[in-house]
Amino acid sequence: MASGLVFLMKNLTNRNWIIAKGFLFLLLGLLSGALLLIEHLTLSTIVLLAIAVWSFCRFYYFAFYVLERYVDPSYKFSGLLSMLRYVFSVRSKRPAASREEEI
Repeated sequence: MASGLVFLMKNLTNRNWIIAKGFLFLLLGLLSGALLLIEHLTLSTIVLLAIAVWSFCRFYYFAFYVLERYVDPSYKFSGLLSMLRYVFSVRSKRPAASREEEI
């Protein structure tokens, strides 16, 4: 990121716009999935798309619910990059003996 780059975006706080944004993401996902299936309508494409969607949903659940609820309730993640930084920084700070126990 360039040092002169400034983000002028504010946090979205209006309830109606937050809901609209959520439904726009849903619409985007449905449209892209439908277009993919229209272009490549095979059983394997349908199954692989379903597995990919399910897997990403489970990862999202893991990243924002499981980690905050069971791993470290005191840490609040602000996004996927925040979660990844946290996971890798905690893992690298642990002694090697405790990491070997996981294997």
